[in-house]
Amino acid sequence: MMRTSQVSPPFRLAAAVALALTVLPLSGCLFAQIPTAQPSESVSSGEPEPSEERSDEPTGGTTLTFAEGLDLTSSSSIEWGDGFLTDDGWKTVTPDDGNGGWTYGTIDDTCTARFWQGRIADVPVVAGDDSASSDAILGVLLNTTTADITAVADTGEFSYQVGGHGGGVENRQVIGEDGDRTWLMAARAFTQTGVGLYVIVDCTGADAADTMALVNEANAVVVTP
Repeated sequence: MMRTSQVSPPFRLAAAVALALTVLPLSGCLFAQIPTAQPSESVSSGEPEPSEERSDEPTGGTTLTFAEGLDLTSSSSIEWGDGFLTDDGWKTVTPDDGNGGWTYGTIDDTCTARFWQGRIADVPVVAGDDSASSDAILGVLLNTTTADITAVADTGEFSYQVGGHGGGVENRQVIGEDGDRTWLMAARAFTQTGVGLYVIVDCTGADAADTMALVNEANAVVVTP
């Protein structure tokens, strides 16, 4: 199921920053807790005719790399597919807040997954493909520079079109920890459309990277032309 209420999302990243940071450790400098090295890891009655109208069906292809993101059009729609709505292992912690964000939590209360999608007009303009702008989103969230994020961030993947689908949507991510609490923040900017999305997995007594794998298995990034 897609988050259809968020198609062509009007919400801006700045509105989500304060809420996003509440899931991170509150003591000390947030950026200092990021490791300097990341782990590897209508129906026609006749024959169908071509149409130039926008389709509601997902685009083809099996990947959406940072470079491939530059091939999107300004009218492309990008949103989270909601794979936890009917998942017995997860519950709603915070419903859609009207600013592009919502949060799910595991039934055993060890982890939360905070999702956001919206416009990134307040993200610093950086040269390069979607990778650099994805780092810029993380920089806004962590109140540091894009260059600082680029130095420590790792490249990962979200599922593309269908949860658990091979290939994937490249993202940038950082990991932090505080005792038995770990968090993993992953973001992707789509500079051709002016939108972006992120998810923050925050766990106590569980591994955030393992939980992020479950998040990616169930929740895909859905793109329509």
